Amino acid sequence: MIGSMVKRSPLAREFWENGRAASCPIYDMHGHMGSYHSIYFPRGEAPDMIRTMDEAGVRLLLFSHHAALNSPDLGNRLSVEAVRRFPSRLRAYCVINPNYPERVAQDLATFDSLYPDVYVGLKFLSDYHAIALTDDRYRPAWEHADARGLLVLAHTWGGSVYDGEEVVARVAERYPRVKFLLGHSCHGAWGAAVALAQAFSNIYLELTAVFDDRGAIEKLAAEAGSDRLLFGTDLPWFDPHHAIGVLMNAAISDEDRHNICHRNAERLLGTLLPTLVPARP
Repeated sequence: MIGSMVKRSPLAREFWENGRAASCPIYDMHGHMGSYHSIYFPRGEAPDMIRTMDEAGVRLLLFSHHAALNSPDLGNRLSVEAVRRFPSRLRAYCVINPNYPERVAQDLATFDSLYPDVYVGLKFLSDYHAIALTDDRYRPAWEHADARGLLVLAHTWGGSVYDGEEVVARVAERYPRVKFLLGHSCHGAWGAAVALAQAFSNIYLELTAVFDDRGAIEKLAAEAGSDRLLFGTDLPWFDPHHAIGVLMNAAISDEDRHNICHRNAERLLGTLLPTLVPARP
């Protein structure tokens, strides 16, 4: 039975009936790739992830490889290889792990030679690397991104001493040219996330894991504005069909849905878009 929200939304009805919408491409702004300890991903490598993307109508995935996040000896090499293999469907964040300053210097030195061929910006995972976003060991990366007006996707979590709302406010003020994507939108601290988006024009709220909390999407869209929200899934951790289902059944407008799924990403990605091809039907 089709719910009342779907009946009122032509876009939701199109997704419901066809599994995707030709008028609404999806840009997944927060993904990963590869194996991870203590969990099995049935579709964790690039070809299988793209198969999932095709099924859900996801045009492009921006990701950071698990090896880049957790294996400094490998660094971003596997991310580069995946993008070069599937350049029309993938782009990577250059992962910065400040526990290894020599590696950070190497990555930043090669960033411009790979961008926009591979990289769209930087990825910080401060809660896992146990170094606050405000720590001086992050400074070279923040300055690099600020000078170029890059995207920075940072894991953020409500109340965290590494990347919670108070930490985010300090770095957003310090680096105003960075396009700052708050991964998980300071999860659980939705009011604080709204306040950050209202206070800083360079902040965007990325929705990975927000989909687990009933009413959060409506709150963020109404109070921060849907023009500041970005679709994300953590693929292969979560399936995009679930995220799309939540979004299509949320009490928001189709204009909001278009903003979240593609318009905001298209604005941020800009000149990259002509090099991409649509997802296969």
